[in-house]
Parts: sequence; structure tokens; C-alpha cells
Amino acid sequence: MPIKGSSKGIVGRVGSLRGLSTALMLGVALLLVGPVAAEDFPLRDKYASVGVPPVETGELAGSLDAMTVVDARSPYEYETLHIRDAVSIPLASRDFNESVRTLAEESGQPLVFYCNGVTCAVSYKAALKAKKVGVKDARVYDAGVFTWAQTHPEHTVLLGEPLQSTDQLIADEAFKDRLLDEDGFYARIQSSTDPVIVDIRSQDQRQGVSLFQMKDRHVPLTNDNRELGGLVQAAMNEQRPMFFVDATGKQVRWLQYYLDEQGVEEYWFLEGGASKIYEGMGLQ
Repeated sequence: MPIKGSSKGIVGRVGSLRGLSTALMLGVALLLVGPVAAEDFPLRDKYASVGVPPVETGELAGSLDAMTVVDARSPYEYETLHIRDAVSIPLASRDFNESVRTLAEESGQPLVFYCNGVTCAVSYKAALKAKKVGVKDARVYDAGVFTWAQTHPEHTVLLGEPLQSTDQLIADEAFKDRLLDEDGFYARIQSSTDPVIVDIRSQDQRQGVSLFQMKDRHVPLTNDNRELGGLVQAAMNEQRPMFFVDATGKQVRWLQYYLDEQGVEEYWFLEGGASKIYEGMGLQ
């Protein structure tokens, strides 16, 4: 789904994400002050020969007026947390090529792409794709949005509002506490009374295949959480535990903010998502 958003007005603003939590987890290790070790950025060597230079946190912070920052993640992630004034152009959007070309021409500045952190390749893939369609100056902020939020909260937007303090960030342990491996996930479902199982993968990711013998509900994440909200409220009213499955165990990290905001107490995530199930079946 293509999406555009920027407080600079270069491309249209994304509709705000309603009902998410006012907290965000810190899911990656923070950068330390000092020399950057190669092992801290495992993707740099891989992309070193393709002409996409990385931008360090301090460099970006000091050059926000001279660079146009592009968030290449999903709309759901962008609406939860993004670098202030960042333009949302998801790598997966159908109009990605046209959007980045237009943005580069209108801004007249280097485009700096980012995603979630040092192991996330989305920013590099987006920068490479931009270069292939004619964007001459495409760079990557590969430290990612979590490091940025921790080091520069004053230039960070959380749920449509300026991030006031890093205390608003949810600790990584709070997410891990909700994770269950495949055996534990199935065991807890079986031991629960009338559980609600929700597959939040996109249509393309799910491909019509239910992993729970059609006992699950397929509710892809959307910016307004409209369908999911009704399901969540019904589960809470009926005191039914909720179990969520995504593609690779990453989408649920963002979903947790909404669940916490709604006051859901009993919910669990499948560690590694559907990919772990397919792996166990020998399909990956």
C-alpha cells in the first residue's frame, strides 16, 4: 500500500494512527559514543561496493536541514514512531519509484533512508532502488529509528506527538515477556478457554493459508485498527486470551503498543512468527 507523509509538505501526510499506545519499545542496542566498530553494523560490508554511503547519528542530527529523511518502513511503523519531518515512502509501495524521484527533484537534497536498526536491510534496499530510478544522492541512516529516538528524542515523533522523554519507550524485556516459542504457543492455546487466535499477516503473506485449521481470524494490521479494535474489545469483554501471529515476529512488536493502550492483559505472540512454523515443516 503506497503511503506518503511529510511535515515538509513534499508529499502528502499519512492519516494519523488512532488508538495506539503512548509508549514505544527500545528494541535494539543503543549506539555508544566513540568509534564505530564494523561488527556493530553487519550490513555495511555487504553494501559497501554499491555506492550507498551510511550516515552516522551525529552527522544526521547536525544536517537535518540539509538532508531529506525518508522512512522506508511500513505505514504502521511510521505512524507509531518516526524521525521528525521524515517522509514516509514504504519500500513496498507501488509508487515508490515515482515518489522518490519526485521527492529528490523537489527537495534538491540528498535522500537519507532509514528503517528499524542495524540488522534491518530495508533502508539499504530502498536507497539502492532509488539510485536505480535516477536518484543520484541516496544515503542510509542504518542505526535506525530506535537509536534515533533514544539519542535525539527532541527530533522524534511518537504517535503523532513529539517524543517528550525516553521514559516513554517500552523496554525490550516487556516485549520478550509476551513471546512464546512454537511449542509454548500451541500449549497455551490448548490450555486456554475459548482463545482468540489472530493472524495479522497481510493478504500476500498469508496467501489464504490458515496455520490453525481455520480457527484463527485473519485481521491484517491497518492504520486505524478498525477491525482489530472490535475483535480486541470483544475478547476483553468476554475475558478471552488473545494469541497473535505475524510473518516473522516483527510486526507484533508494534502491535503491542495498541494492545497495551487498550488495556489487554492476557495476550501472547508467536516467537519468529509464521516463518518459524514453516521452518519446522521444512518449507523454508
